[in-house]
Amino acid sequence: MDIEYLLTTSDPVAVDELMREACRVRDAVYGRRVFMRGLIEISNHCKNNCLYCGIRRDAKCRRYRLSKEQILDCCRTGYGLGFRTFVMQGGEDAWYTDEVMCDIVEAVKREFPDCAVTLSLGERGRESFRRLREAGADRYLLRHETADADHYRRLHPAEMSLEHRMQCLHDLRDLGYQVGAGFMVGSPGQTVETLKKDLAFIEDFKPEMVGIGPFIPAAGTPFEGERAGSVEITLRLLAMIRLLHPHVLLPATSALGTMHPQGRERAIAAGANVVMPNLSPQDTRSLYSIYNNKLSTGSEAAESAADIRLRMAAIGMEVPEDRGDFVN
Repeated sequence: MDIEYLLTTSDPVAVDELMREACRVRDAVYGRRVFMRGLIEISNHCKNNCLYCGIRRDAKCRRYRLSKEQILDCCRTGYGLGFRTFVMQGGEDAWYTDEVMCDIVEAVKREFPDCAVTLSLGERGRESFRRLREAGADRYLLRHETADADHYRRLHPAEMSLEHRMQCLHDLRDLGYQVGAGFMVGSPGQTVETLKKDLAFIEDFKPEMVGIGPFIPAAGTPFEGERAGSVEITLRLLAMIRLLHPHVLLPATSALGTMHPQGRERAIAAGANVVMPNLSPQDTRSLYSIYNNKLSTGSEAAESAADIRLRMAAIGMEVPEDRGDFVN
């Protein structure tokens, strides 16, 4: 695969062929199915000060965190809407100790034994990952952000390192999680060469899920004046990831939906097969502002599950009531 050519070409025939082949490969593994996950943003507290993030430690935002009962209420709502995977996402919030998170995971699995629990809570120690896995967590999403160490340093404060991020991903794999990685497209300092490293990492590590979306600046961050990433390049990268790793679960991310009204459908047409509408309480959705104008209403809201099914049906895709596990 000529990555540089596919990222830079202006030939619409080559791009269309890339998208068609990605869909063909996806359909051969998963059929014409799109898996739906309910996203629950449990906290916007974070100890880190990543330069791109709207909920970074120094951000001037109204903070919140959800209780176990609030999280369970979200799951109850989602289950009734047909969700069979719940994704608990948050900043690196020390309030959610291992004891607290294990109690929450166990409660969700006890009430919804036919559902998968996915966590996306940033970097934790191997022992913490082990305890959460034993409590019943099935999957863990931890974007690697970039596979280039110099680029990683440009995006993060000095106390964070690509080496530690990668160690977390390997620990998760060793402990039996289905693992998610990913990166922002068009983040400051990203080049064709750094993207090649990202794709090489994905091809080698083969995470069960890869989440990518265009970089969108967040107000009040050091990168607030930077240019947003490209929707078109994001779509090409989705297709390339599908071809490099045919079995991957590939989301149509909310960042694409934020930047383009047909972002979700266009991602599916590029080989994606997961959607993650927002199942968080209505009064906290706008507070999880990791970038400007983040969508959590309309088609990005879990309450629109029926509409999502109709929109997917319109492009020939089925949305089953299914955990949507990785297929080996």
